[in-house]
Parts: sequence; C-alpha cells; structure tokens
Amino acid sequence: MFPAWGFPVAVIAAFASIYFLPSPIDPEPFIFEKPPPALVGSLQVNKKLQSGQRIFTGQLKGPESFTVDDEGNLYTGTVDGKLWMISGDQLHFITQMGQNMPECGTPDYEPKCGRPHGVRIDRDGNLIVADSYFGLFKVSPRTGEKTLLLSSEQETNHLGRLLTYDPVTRTARTVLSGLYMANGITLSPHEDYILIAETSICRIIRYWVSGANAGETEVFVDNLPGYPDNIRLSDKGLYRVGISTARFPSFFSPFLDALGPYPFLKRFIAKVTPLSFYNIFLHKHGLFLEINDKGDIVESFHDPDGSITWTVSDVFEHNGKMYLGNTELPFLVVLQ
Repeated sequence: MFPAWGFPVAVIAAFASIYFLPSPIDPEPFIFEKPPPALVGSLQVNKKLQSGQRIFTGQLKGPESFTVDDEGNLYTGTVDGKLWMISGDQLHFITQMGQNMPECGTPDYEPKCGRPHGVRIDRDGNLIVADSYFGLFKVSPRTGEKTLLLSSEQETNHLGRLLTYDPVTRTARTVLSGLYMANGITLSPHEDYILIAETSICRIIRYWVSGANAGETEVFVDNLPGYPDNIRLSDKGLYRVGISTARFPSFFSPFLDALGPYPFLKRFIAKVTPLSFYNIFLHKHGLFLEINDKGDIVESFHDPDGSITWTVSDVFEHNGKMYLGNTELPFLVVLQ
C-alpha cells in the first residue's frame, strides 16, 4: 500500500493514466526559454516507425489509449466517443460514451458524443474509462453497460490537476494542482513514484508517493523534442512517451511554442478554427521516445516524413507488437 494514500496499489495501478479532467485554461503564461534540443545522439533522426503498418483504416478515428484483458483482447476509445474491442483482426463496437450521432467525430459535437481519452481494465475485467466531458466510468466490455463513477461536473476547475479516486467511498481528492495541460501518467516499477506529462510545456514531472521523498515533486525530463502524451512502462523497464507533435529546430519558432505565452489565443484557435487548418503549421514527423529511470532519452523512433504516422499518443506493447495510438488520424499503427 501507499502509506500516504491509504488504498491498495492495485487500485492505483488500475486507474493509472486516467486521473486527469479537462484543463481549458493555463495556470499562467509560460514562455519556452530553451530552443528545441538538437537531433543528435539518442535523438538522431531515423526511419524506425516506417516499418509500421496501418490497420482498420477508416474504421478507427483517433484510437488514443489502449488496454488488454486476460484473453488478449485490446480495447481503445476514439474521437467519436466510441469504445472498441480488437480481437485478432476483428473490430467490435462496445458502446458510445454519449449520444450516438452522425456528426460524432467532429470537434463541435465532442461535448455531446463524448471523448474517451484514457482506458484501463480493472481486476474484475471491467473497463475504467476517463471521458473528457462526462467523467470517470466503469464499462462492461461484454454488454457495454456504463456506470458513472465520478462526474466531471464534481471535480473540474480551470487548472490541470492530478486526482485520486477511491472506489470504496466513490470520492476523489486533489493530489497536485496548477499543472500545465496534465496528460499522460504512469506508475514506476517499484510503485514509489508517478510520472506525469505536462504537454503544453514539453516536460515530464515526477511525484513521489512513498519513501523519503513522499509528497515531493520534481522535474524528471525537460525540454522534450515534442509535446508528450501518454507514458507507458515497457518490458525493458524504460518509459515510452508518445509525442503528439514534433518540436524541432528550424528558422521559425515551433508553432505551439510561439503560442505558449498566449493561452487566450490557444483557446480562441481551438474554439473557432478546425484542427486541419493549423495542422499546416505543424511538422508532420512521427516520434516516440524511450526514457530511462534517470530521465535520460536513450532511444527515439522516428517517421521523418509522416508516411506511416505523424502523431503518436500512446505506445502500447502486446504480444511482441507495439500499437501506436493517435488523437485524430483515421487508422491504428502496429509496429512489429
């Protein structure tokens, strides 16, 4: 057990990576003081991602996060608010988080259709799903029945936060607040700390949950070469970090870096401009990183021209394959 948290490690692990509720407003303006890191050493550009294969093209849009059951079935949620099971080469619909409408899959209808960003499986074989608009759910993968555990209306505020949920009392409490677009999260192998990706400022922080440093927070890795999304612990004991958008050195400042000091402008763009419009400003370069327990980037996997994928939200390893999630592309990438 975590002495400072007071409930079983298994419960924490089951909810890992889905504690975050929407963070529409930055805590304060933040200016990147460092240029993007040089692409040398472990960041040297390669074509490792180009050996990947697209599957379920046109059937899955934005399969962002993954989990697997004891029978080897994979589960994911998509941008249209749907939950899916992948069994071998077959795709099975489980349920719709919100309303099932023809318009689902477009930004304007996300609040009605739902957006399951995080998905994990609990000890009873149920899916634990974090929906950005509706809250935390338990979903039966067999029947699609949804049980609301925590409504987003109970806990949302204007700052990014780390929350813990107690399934016995069905209550949540804030552990950290004032985070910058808190996104991916994972538990360490010894379950003594949690890593949290702060996407909008391109860094990962470490929060100690036990030991001499319990309750303390520190920067784990800073000035990443892109905007981090989900974090996964690999079988090799390394942390795999999906990069949603690359941030590389160039004559012009990276587009999202330039918007960093102006949170109101980012919100305006998100509300009135289709994502496809400002995609023209973003470098289409697929990338994920492997980071050791000291915060060193030890390896990087690139698709320099985006021929297979140009955004990676999650890197999920299962049966010798890596499944690469994304936030809005109409396919799933599998890397042998």
